[in-house]
Amino acid sequence: MQTITQPGQLSRTPEPMIPDEPTQAFYRAAIDVLDEAGVPFLVGGAYAFSQYTGIERHTKDFDLFLKRDDLERAMEAFRNKGYEPEVRFDHWLGKVYGPDGLFVDLIFSSGNGIAEVDDLWFEFAAPGRVFDRDVKLCPPEEMIWSKAFIQERERFDGADVAHIFKARGDAMDWPRLMARFGQNWRVLYSHLVLFGYIYPDNRALVPSWVMTDLNTRLIEETTSAAPADRVCNGPVLSRQQYLPDLADGYEDARLAPVGNMTEEQVAAWTDAIKVDGDPGTTTQS
Repeated sequence: MQTITQPGQLSRTPEPMIPDEPTQAFYRAAIDVLDEAGVPFLVGGAYAFSQYTGIERHTKDFDLFLKRDDLERAMEAFRNKGYEPEVRFDHWLGKVYGPDGLFVDLIFSSGNGIAEVDDLWFEFAAPGRVFDRDVKLCPPEEMIWSKAFIQERERFDGADVAHIFKARGDAMDWPRLMARFGQNWRVLYSHLVLFGYIYPDNRALVPSWVMTDLNTRLIEETTSAAPADRVCNGPVLSRQQYLPDLADGYEDARLAPVGNMTEEQVAAWTDAIKVDGDPGTTTQS
């Protein structure tokens, strides 16, 4: 692939930077700590994405997914090995800090509180090998479920979703994927519409019954009366870009009973925008 860096000048896109040996050693150690403690976990993020799609992208962190009930046991295992873990956000994310600013994310839900890690993540996990360790990978369906909602100004995971559809669409568990989205089916629908636009020659990877089902839902919804409640689903997609709507009196769809988050969790996640909402430091998966 080529990109234009100056008028009339072409240069190749840089190859992905492979983590150096100290970084890889820390990631291997994190895997070993959880294995030795008997804590079930899955590898996600860029390292699962590359094994499903063949697209390599090395990031500054290593995403390990586990169930909420196993978080404290995992953190205790890291403490016993001399590491410094913390619960960064109590609704979805823990971190383990290593040497030289390295860290591992312990993810048990998503920033919007929707994609909770449950037994199905493990039941449908795929085998993989990462940093010379045999591991289980997050299922592609659950990766799509989690990534589909990341639509911040500084980060949009729509291309990742499209690449997973392209690589795995013919083997996708479509009923499970649709069940995952539930009342948020419009988010899935939007990505599928874009997928057919991005890859016209691959649109048959999405079964016709899936699109028919979602098309029917859309017709039924748009021909019925609009809801009276002023609820904004925007914050489910972006914690920052719909703050003016909340200030204007809209209810936040992340909050119970519509969503899964408490007011305190929303406040902490919003307050963190000034720290990790920067394009260079964002921490979402």
